[in-house]
Amino acid sequence: MKKLILGLSALCLVVFTSCKEDAASKVKAENVAVAAERDAVSGDFPAITFDKTEHDFGEIENGTPVETVFSYTNTGKAPLVITNIKSTCGCTVPKDWSKEPLAPGASASFTVKFNGKGTNKVSKTITITANTEKGRETVKITAFIKPDPNALQNGAAITKTSTRPGHEGHNHD
Repeated sequence: MKKLILGLSALCLVVFTSCKEDAASKVKAENVAVAAERDAVSGDFPAITFDKTEHDFGEIENGTPVETVFSYTNTGKAPLVITNIKSTCGCTVPKDWSKEPLAPGASASFTVKFNGKGTNKVSKTITITANTEKGRETVKITAFIKPDPNALQNGAAITKTSTRPGHEGHNHD
């Protein structure tokens, strides 16, 4: 039995080595060229260039909704795909952006709506997730939120004391 296994092993070894051709002779030169071109292109990422990376709304009254548009161009060599745009908080909402591939040289835009709430200087960052080399790009919006003058008047009315004659400064109501 051992002789049979040894004999079959020797036969297989002879058959496999005699059928072996030079592997390099089977490779087509045109396939090598196509693969080299594909590999060179795979290093080309799309690039996103914005018309502005920050928008300042200036002074706005507290609670006044505002919005702006960020335009961008694919300045890379491959199609740009934006998969998500989100803000640091729910008070700032990106909208109207396409998930369709953007060809090299083409432009598009998205809108950012801010509810205008806050106090003093406010800054919000919007993160764009795309197939760029970095994978994430950012833009910012800023505003200076002025107090709502009606809120101050209403607040002052609440803190008034009685105005009945003889009761100034006392709140007996």
